[in-house]
Amino acid sequence: MPSMGEPFDLDQTDTLLTTTRAVRKRLDFSRAVPHELLLECVRIAAQAPSGGNVQMTRWVFVEDPAKKAALAELYRRAYEPYIAEQKRAIAASGREDMDKIVSSSDYLAEHLHEVPVHLVPCALGRPEGAIHGSVAGFYGSILPAVWSFMLAARSRGMGTAWTTLHLAFEQEAAEVLGIPPTVTQVALIPVGFYTGEGFRSGTRRAAEEIAYLDGWKQPF
Repeated sequence: MPSMGEPFDLDQTDTLLTTTRAVRKRLDFSRAVPHELLLECVRIAAQAPSGGNVQMTRWVFVEDPAKKAALAELYRRAYEPYIAEQKRAIAASGREDMDKIVSSSDYLAEHLHEVPVHLVPCALGRPEGAIHGSVAGFYGSILPAVWSFMLAARSRGMGTAWTTLHLAFEQEAAEVLGIPPTVTQVALIPVGFYTGEGFRSGTRRAAEEIAYLDGWKQPF
């Protein structure tokens, strides 16, 4: 590992950052994820910055089949009306490049309970009633850590995907997992080793189109 003053191998870091994809269809359902590997990723993720260094992130990993099934059912309850609306919007827009994404999303919804590990990252406290800046700070103190976990998992041969649909039934999920009402669930992330070949960078808009200088829509 490079020391603080040593340069990084940019080919390696840029590859990690540009090829960490949402993994849905390529999760290995048959291979358990070692606990030490999960904790290794948490140790790395815990180094992420947080407001005031409050370290408010907590990591709830779920392997119990009955609890995974319960979470997956909550996810599907929210997914069905969500994806139906998405499909109507896609049809109305005339887009023809969304079939792969929709198929991948459908697959995860159908098989979520089979994924080896569910990760429910949580934040201590609740943001209800907070002003916009406080809400941004609240989530800004946990999201970098979760993304660090996902990058660490990717570099160790695991796939992840950020999902939030189960949060429509957050209280029911809290009852399944014994999470106190003073704690905020942030996502439900399937975790497992990935199968198949490696990943490629995705198609994105040019940086010059989405980066502004000194004002809204002011080009570099």
